[in-house]
Amino acid sequence: MLRQYELVERVKAYDPDADEAMLNRAYVYTVQKHGTQKRASGDPYFSHPVEVAGLMTELKLDQETIITALLHDTVEDTLATIDEVERLFGPEVARLVDGVTKLSKIETLTENERAAENLRKFLLAMSEDLRVLLVKLADRLHNMRTLHFIKSAEKRQRIARETMDIYAPLAERVGMYEYMREMQLLAFEQLEPEAYATITGRLAQIRSQEGGQVDAIALSLKQALAEAGLKVEVTGREKHPYSIWRKMAERHVSFEQITDIMAFRVITETAADCYTALGVIHQAWQMIPGRFKDYLSTPKINGYRSLHTSLIYRNSMRVEVQIKTAEMHRTNEFGLAAHWAYKQGGDQPDGQVGWLRDLIEILDTSHDAEELLEHTKLAIYQDRIFAFTPKGALHQLPKGATPIDFAFGVHTDLGSAAVGAKINGRHVPLRTQLVNGDVVEIIKSRNAEPQLSWLGFVVTGKARAAIRRFVRQKERQEVAAIGQKLFDEIVERLPAKIGKKALAAAIKRLDLRTEEELMFAIGSAKVDDRAVMEALVPGSAADLPDPDRWPQQQRAIAIRGLTPGVAFGLADCCHPVPGDRIVGLRQPGKGVEVHAIDCLALANGIDADWLDLSWDARTDGATGRLRAVLYNRPGTLAEMAAIFATNKANVVNLQMTQRDDPFHTYEVDLEVRDLAHLTRIVSALRASDAVAQAERI
Repeated sequence: MLRQYELVERVKAYDPDADEAMLNRAYVYTVQKHGTQKRASGDPYFSHPVEVAGLMTELKLDQETIITALLHDTVEDTLATIDEVERLFGPEVARLVDGVTKLSKIETLTENERAAENLRKFLLAMSEDLRVLLVKLADRLHNMRTLHFIKSAEKRQRIARETMDIYAPLAERVGMYEYMREMQLLAFEQLEPEAYATITGRLAQIRSQEGGQVDAIALSLKQALAEAGLKVEVTGREKHPYSIWRKMAERHVSFEQITDIMAFRVITETAADCYTALGVIHQAWQMIPGRFKDYLSTPKINGYRSLHTSLIYRNSMRVEVQIKTAEMHRTNEFGLAAHWAYKQGGDQPDGQVGWLRDLIEILDTSHDAEELLEHTKLAIYQDRIFAFTPKGALHQLPKGATPIDFAFGVHTDLGSAAVGAKINGRHVPLRTQLVNGDVVEIIKSRNAEPQLSWLGFVVTGKARAAIRRFVRQKERQEVAAIGQKLFDEIVERLPAKIGKKALAAAIKRLDLRTEEELMFAIGSAKVDDRAVMEALVPGSAADLPDPDRWPQQQRAIAIRGLTPGVAFGLADCCHPVPGDRIVGLRQPGKGVEVHAIDCLALANGIDADWLDLSWDARTDGATGRLRAVLYNRPGTLAEMAAIFATNKANVVNLQMTQRDDPFHTYEVDLEVRDLAHLTRIVSALRASDAVAQAERI
C-alpha cells in the first residue's frame, strides 16, 4: 500500500503546483473515516481507496481526481456526508465523489433494480464529467484484483459477470485497453475457471516448448524493417487468454485450431512510417486476405488508432501484427485518461464521448431495470463496424446492426420515420445486416412509425429503447381510448349529470393526477365501475351487484330472433360474446351458426340464409378468444394468468401458436360476461410489461 508521502510525491512529480496540504488532508480523512474497517483480504479498508488513488497517479490525473479516488467510498461506507466532503475539499470533489458513490442503501429494490439504479446514477454523473468513469474503472480494477479473497462463490461470480458485461466494455469504449484486458482476465478466471486453467496451462506449455520463438520472430521483423531504413521498436506476446477463449467460442474450434496465438507490436516514429512498415512486412511475408484493418484513416469510436494485419510466418504459423506510433500506443492503452493529464486542463475530447449521448437517451427511455441493463450492455457493445450516409458521414455500429439501427444511430426521428432502406444503392429488407463500408440510405415517410416486429432484429440499445418507448405510448393511448368509451357508459348509468368539478373531484378521490390517467386506469381495469361511480357520485353504486359474486356456474346462452327449439352454435371463427352485434347463418340440414357482424368469414359469400339476431337478457356470458404475444422471460405466463384471475375470467383453452425469440404467442379461450368484460381483459394485458401485444381474435 502507498504511504502518505509516496502518494503526494507521485502527484508532485507530474504536477508541481498540486495542493500538497489538501492531498495530505484527504489521505488522513479516508484513513480516519474507514477506521478499523477490514476488507475480505484482512487488510485495512483504507488500503483500497489509497491503491485506487495510486492507479490514478499512474495516469497522471489532476489532484481533484486523486482526492476523489481517496474519498470515493467514504460517503457509502462511513458516516461521512457529501456536505462534509464539499466543506472540506470543495464542490468539484464533492460532485465527483457523489458520482462514484453507489446507491447501495436502497433496500427495497431487487438486485437487478439496485444494479440499474447504480448504473443510472453513474452514467448521468459520467456524462457530466468523465473523471467519474476513470475513478470507477480504477475502483473496479482493484476490487477485481482482490476478488479471490471473497468467500462466497456466488458473490464472486456476480461481481465478475457485472465486470465482464458493464465495466470491461466501458473501459474499451474509452480506449483503456490495459484496464479492459486485466478486468476480462480476472473475470474470466471466476466465470470459466476450467477454461481459464486449460488455456493458461496450454500457453505455458507452448512457452516452455518453443523457448524464445516470440523473441526470434520479433527480431526478424525488426531486422526487415531496419534494412528498409525504419527506426522501430518491436515487441511480441501471446494473445490474451480471454481473447483466445472468445475466438474458440465464436469459431467453434479447439485450442489446437487457433493459429494466430502470437501478436506483435511495431512502434514507429511517424504515422507515415506506419504505412511504410506495413509495405515492408507484406513484401517479406504473405498476408492473410481479409485480416487487414486500417484504424489510422478511420479510428475506432474510442480514438484507437493502429494498422492491423495478419501474416503467415515460417512453417505456416499465423501471427498478428499491430503498427502504430508511440503516441498512438499510449492513447490506445490508456485512451481517455491520456487526454486528462493535468497539463491538458481536463478538456474532454469530443470524438471519444459522442456515444455518451446515446446512453443518456437510453436512461430517459428505459422502462424498468431489466431494460436499462439490457440497453446499456447493447450500447457499449465491443465489436464495431463502419457504415456511411450517402453524404459520406461515418457511423460506427455493433456487428449485426441493420438499417434500422443505423437510422436510429443518425437520429431518433429518422429511425421512427423509416419505411425502407438502400444499401450501396440497392433496395434491401430492413432486417439486412450491415457490413464494413456499406453506404446506407434510409427511406422515410411522414406517416411511418416504429414497428414492434423491429425488436426481433435490431441490436443497438438506442434503437431498442426508442421502439419500446413508442410501442408503450401507442398502447397506452389505445387503452386510454377504450377507457374513455367505458367511462362514457359508466356516466350514462349515474343518477345525475356530472360536470368538470365532479370529474376533478373524482380524479382526486381515486388518487390519480389527470383525466388521461383516469381513462388509462379504467381501460386497463385498474379501477372498476363501482369505484368510478362512487368517486363521481358518492352512494351511486350501492345498489349494483357485487362483481366478485358473479355466478361461476355453467352460463346460459339465449338468442333473440330464433324459432324456439332451433339448434344454434356460436361460430369458432369469431367467438361472439354478449355485447357484439350478431347475425345467424342458416344452412339446409344444419343448425344456425351465430357470428359477430364484423366477422371476416361473412365476407366469403357463404350460401346461407341470414337471420337478424340479438342477445337475450338471460345470457350471462360466453367464450371469447384472444391472442397475446408475451416476452420470452421467466414469469410472463404467470403474469398473464394473474390478469385473467384478477378479472374473474375462466381459461377454457390455452395454446402456444408461435415461438419466435424473444416472443411467444398464445391463443386463449376465456369465459367472460360480455364484450366490456373481454375488452377490459385485453386492456389489462396491453398495460402489462409482460405482454408485447394483445388483441381479440
